[in-house]
Amino acid sequence: MKTSFIKLTVLLFSLGMYAQTGHIMQGVGSINMSMGGAATAQPLDISGAMHWNPAALSVFDDKILKFDLGFFFSSPELSSSLPSGLLYDAGDLGPGSPASPPVYGSTKDDRGVSYMPALSMVWGKENSKHTFGVSAFGISGFGVTFPQETNLPMDINGNPNMEWNPNNSNPINWPQGLNGFGHLESDYMLLQVSGTYAYELSDKLSIGIQPNFNYASLTLNPNPIASPDFPASMGGTGKGYPKADSTPAFGFGAQFGIFYDSGSGLKLGASYKTNQTFGAFEFDNTYMDGTDAPDVEFQMDYPAIMSLGLGYSFTDFDFALDFRRVFYESTEGFEASGWEIGDNGYPTGAVKGFGWQDISILSVGLQYKGINRLPMRVGYTYSGNPIDEDLAFFSTPATAIIKNAYQFGLSYEINDAWRLDAVYHYGDSDGSTEGRILDPRQITPNNPLGELPGTSVSYKMTTSMAMFGINYTFKKKVKD
Repeated sequence: MKTSFIKLTVLLFSLGMYAQTGHIMQGVGSINMSMGGAATAQPLDISGAMHWNPAALSVFDDKILKFDLGFFFSSPELSSSLPSGLLYDAGDLGPGSPASPPVYGSTKDDRGVSYMPALSMVWGKENSKHTFGVSAFGISGFGVTFPQETNLPMDINGNPNMEWNPNNSNPINWPQGLNGFGHLESDYMLLQVSGTYAYELSDKLSIGIQPNFNYASLTLNPNPIASPDFPASMGGTGKGYPKADSTPAFGFGAQFGIFYDSGSGLKLGASYKTNQTFGAFEFDNTYMDGTDAPDVEFQMDYPAIMSLGLGYSFTDFDFALDFRRVFYESTEGFEASGWEIGDNGYPTGAVKGFGWQDISILSVGLQYKGINRLPMRVGYTYSGNPIDEDLAFFSTPATAIIKNAYQFGLSYEINDAWRLDAVYHYGDSDGSTEGRILDPRQITPNNPLGELPGTSVSYKMTTSMAMFGINYTFKKKVKD
């Protein structure tokens, strides 16, 4: 029974988590999302408090259970282009006829709806200095499904396609035999299960600690972490990059926080989530023709996050402002970039990592409580882009970059025990992230990434989500 429950929990939380700020969820649950993710110094619900500042959990004096489920839609679009004079053929990439036309195309994601659950519970007691909580949140994820391009200049044997339209053909999704990626798919999720403890040092100041236990899974098709089987002209058989089925990894980390409530409306908070250290993803690789490929390992940790928060409550309003710094540059799997170099001193074609930069995130939210039993909220989140344009090519499987996110939410307080929550989210990338197409076969001392001049690869996306939650406060037993 216990094993079945664990499997069900993992299945539920692996149905789809997709981030808006790098690969980090901007918030958890309906209320926290509706406040733009701001909760470090304004704990309006138990999920937001446990996610961003364990010390803020001390404001809850009841036993509370909360569950949320979001329905998430994203529309990533991947584009690429080749200049006139470059020709992709079935064996090699090199200078083509000057008459070769410019090529440009886009591919839209066809993944569909994803699900975002959040579950939390708190044990608080009035006049007690101790508050305890447990939670299971999907805190990170990315995923795309870009189908293989069908409008091709030639077949795999090099026979020209006389009906080819170069103005509507996306070369990065050409088959691997034509030097594209073909069908491009990725799926990453991170489930974090935490225990939270908050302690009141005084009636105004609290501290908190939260050990975290993490489960992640990653699917890559094709798998750029593996070395490709180059064409025969380079000593291979031309099988290209292999694909890898979903593989798990387990990790651990912690979060620490401090929370101050002046008692006159002003609240301050700060927290630090340590780097969540994972074991390596162990990929069993298979070439596209079904033959076995060498297995590889890849470690991808979750970055450390520092959060500073300000809250202010007055009359019928609750205001929240959070600033975060995400430290990708010191995180395994994100700090490295470029191509792996073999023992012979030549690039293997395997990718080292994403090469992401540290980013800042600003979250702001406002709640209005002037309508009886119907509090309403608006929120906004701004996020920096961690992707260096020189390395944009390496992040094509992880395009979930949202710069601006807007939220509107409300709750209905049925009675003292039950509350229903809802939020609508819309986000956009504010234009495209763009760089050059890279090819390890074109590396020279003056071109260490193998950049192809005149080419481009870019991606952009919008997101929308409707999330609903239910909150139950256990009634206290009254003695006669």
